[in-house]
Formats: sequence, structure tokens, C-alpha cells
Amino acid sequence: MTAITAVTSQNTNGVKSIVPIPPKEILNQIMFTSKDIKPDAIKIGMLHSTKVIEHVIKSLDRIKIKKIVLDPVMVAKGGAKLIDNKAIKLLKLKLINRATLITPNIPEAEILTKVKIKNIEDMILAANKLLEFGAKNVLIKGGHLNSKFVQDAFVNKFDIKIFKSHRHKTKNTHGTGCTLSSAITTFLSCGKTIKKSCELGIKYVNFAIKTNPNYGKGHGPINHLNTMSISRKFR
Repeated sequence: MTAITAVTSQNTNGVKSIVPIPPKEILNQIMFTSKDIKPDAIKIGMLHSTKVIEHVIKSLDRIKIKKIVLDPVMVAKGGAKLIDNKAIKLLKLKLINRATLITPNIPEAEILTKVKIKNIEDMILAANKLLEFGAKNVLIKGGHLNSKFVQDAFVNKFDIKIFKSHRHKTKNTHGTGCTLSSAITTFLSCGKTIKKSCELGIKYVNFAIKTNPNYGKGHGPINHLNTMSISRKFR
């Protein structure tokens, strides 16, 4: 089930406009669908204003779902800012501490923590700062670093795990972050542990990038209909 928070006019080259949905209607979407089909897990994406964040928090208080994956979407692939500063502040104060997992990319982690990230050690430092904000688990996505392999850093108070993936030479990576957080939430809802959900989600997105359909003149979409094999230990 999906609650739409904004309608965007965009293509593979960038975002032309963003039209927000009224916060009350976002709350109505969440409450009315959850009343019919109670979710096992929730993924939270773009929340563009303080009012939207406040209404989402209100809905979380009512439906009481414990498995929450927060993808703090702040900047579009083309560089357009998608969230204002007041909303970022409220996200840090009131929403991060409710999340089972937060999945920022490097620019988002830098905005949230004020840490300049140049390597994997900086990613771990930023992740620990996010834990201080109240996040239970953090997955910082390393795709923005210029390296042969993509390294994603999973960190909580007890564990640090670096997931290493091949970097595919393609500009068609539109939607990778949103897809990853959604995939992790899906695996989490099926009963996988948070770390295994991250591992499987990363694997799914890696296959989706590898098999992208090569659409558009800019950053084209990845292939959500990809097939990946899952070894027996994950089943």
C-alpha cells in the first residue's frame, strides 16, 4: 500500500516541479489503507515539510507498527532539493528515533550529521552520529564515492558490516535509493533480520542496475523486474 506525499513532474534529466499533497490527505491515505490491511513493515520516503512529518508521526502513533525503514530523501538525482531545512530539523528530532533502520546516501548523511564523507571510515563516523540521534540501525549507501567497488556501511551499537558490490558502468541508476529501502522493508516484513534484509536488498538493487532497460537521455530507471537467486541460507 502506498501513501502519496507529493506529485512530481520529472524525467530522466531532472525534476521540473513538485506539488505537495495536503498533510491531512496523507494521514487519511495511511489510516484508511492500514485499517483494511495492517502492514507488517513501513517504508518512509520523501517528507517535504514539517506538517507532513507531523502527520506521518501521528499516523505511526495510531497504527503502532514496529518495523520502520526511513529513507531520508533530500536531494533528487539531478541535484534538486526536495526538503526544506525546518523539515530536516524535525526529521532529526522526532522521526529518526522511531526508525528500525535509516538509509541515507552520502549527501544525505552529510546534511544530517555535518560530517564530510570521503571514505568508509567517515561513513562509519557519520553512522555513529545518526545512532546518537536515536536510530537503531544505520545503512549509509556508498554509491557517491569514487571507487571501483560500492561499499555500503551497516552500523548499530553492536555491529559494523561493510557490504561490497561491483560498480556497474552505467548512468541508469534512477531510483536506486528508493528501491533499496523498499526492498529492505519487504525482506524485513517477511521475517528476515535487519542485517540480512540489507544484504538481500543490496543484492536485488545490484541486479536491477546490472539489467537496467536503458531508457531516457539522462539517469534512466533500474529494472525492478529482475530475477536474482537467493542461496539456501537466506530462505
